[in-house]
Amino acid sequence: MARVLGAAMMMTVVVSYGLPPPNVRSRSGSSLAKSPVSSSHKIQNKLQPRRGVARAVATTGGDEQSSLLETLKTGSFFALWYLFNIGYNIYNKKALNAMPIPWSMATLQLFVGIPYVMILWLVGLRKAPKMSPDNVKTLFPIAMGHLGTHIGAVISLGAGAVSFTHIVKASEPVVSAVLSALILGAYYSPVTYATLLPIVGGVALASLKELSFTWLGFFAAMLSNVSSALRGILAKSVMKKPVGENMTEANLYAVLTIIAFCVLTPVSLFIESPATIKAAWDSAIASGLTPSYLASVSLLSGAYYYLYNEVAFLALGRVN
Repeated sequence: MARVLGAAMMMTVVVSYGLPPPNVRSRSGSSLAKSPVSSSHKIQNKLQPRRGVARAVATTGGDEQSSLLETLKTGSFFALWYLFNIGYNIYNKKALNAMPIPWSMATLQLFVGIPYVMILWLVGLRKAPKMSPDNVKTLFPIAMGHLGTHIGAVISLGAGAVSFTHIVKASEPVVSAVLSALILGAYYSPVTYATLLPIVGGVALASLKELSFTWLGFFAAMLSNVSSALRGILAKSVMKKPVGENMTEANLYAVLTIIAFCVLTPVSLFIESPATIKAAWDSAIASGLTPSYLASVSLLSGAYYYLYNEVAFLALGRVN
């Protein structure tokens, strides 16, 4: 599994940075088409229209090839998003079943991706972001939305079935519409609101019939919904102009993760002390689980969490 995850990480880096940038051939073709022609060469002047046609065809072909590469690149991000999300749900649930310490697990999951992105910055595979204290202050509310989204989901997943958490989280568009109206004063058409009613009814019906229903799981999932909606709303309001340098989608997610980790760590240690963590570890060992199993499922849940969110930022950044 570690080899598979390592290959997936390399695939993410290659897909992100290994393909040629769009319209390279197009720009090259354009410069050739506009190159000056000496007036002393009449034959070349006569042939120029034909050459222009040939170059136009070549440029069109280059545009089509570049467009295809960009489409494949975007599709790869969405495919990786789906696969990494599956891996996260599996290993997060395994880790929480073994050690029911959701605050500590959420903190670990935020931390695991930080060394990964630090290495990319250090070796030059990704340009490191350059930020001022004011930039960090600007991103702080968005990072808190990111933190609430994560901790709410982890607590909900630990309190009940994975399916139940995703049932409740399906109502996020409703929460987003309500908060957009309250905070931004943005209202949609009655038809749009009408399309949200089946979501409300479906979530309510599915929750009533869910055998693993718990109020903790429900409210934690709703916390995740509200935080995610606020994160999107705050991003629209505070990021109207660029924040810092080299702030690509991947770097934005990395910075939000680092801020969220720094905030969550003391809170997590207050709620789940080192003694609580040790007791959960000892209980898992006493139940027959091995230290290597506990370490692997915990670290893999963090790796999958970081990767699925990073490629989600990359995918949405290409379609928005």
